[in-house]
Amino acid sequence: MSPALKPVAFLLGTWRGEGQGEYPTIKAFRYREEIRFAHNGKAFLIYSQRTEAIDSDQPMHAETGYLRVVGDDQVEFVIAQPIGFAEISPGRISGTRIDVESSTVGRTPTAKAVTSISRSLWVEGETLHCETRMAMEGVPMVRHLMASFHRID
Repeated sequence: MSPALKPVAFLLGTWRGEGQGEYPTIKAFRYREEIRFAHNGKAFLIYSQRTEAIDSDQPMHAETGYLRVVGDDQVEFVIAQPIGFAEISPGRISGTRIDVESSTVGRTPTAKAVTSISRSLWVEGETLHCETRMAMEGVPMVRHLMASFHRID
């Protein structure tokens, strides 16, 4: 592992858990999720995520990207989503907590009108917590997803 990854090494592995979603324009929902942080020896973590419906096991969402350490307490999260947008989110590391907020959200012509995304990831004991907040045209930044995970490898 690259020594540059030491500040984010606490994320390495595969994590599974459950979460709940909400947004002013949709009905609240629950989901099962798996997140994986891996490395290939270079100075970034490889990120992948997938969710499925708890009641039917049907796929719901997926995304992939990279978490780059760019300074002593600075990171950049670059994430692409198959629903037509990609986010570039700089942020900070503080112990076992990472907070990022998009500086850019690129959208395809058919993607939903997402204008901003922020994410917080933090570890308490053996549990990884993730909170995602989102803004869309006409809807201010509000919490969209909240999940907790346990490392499975």
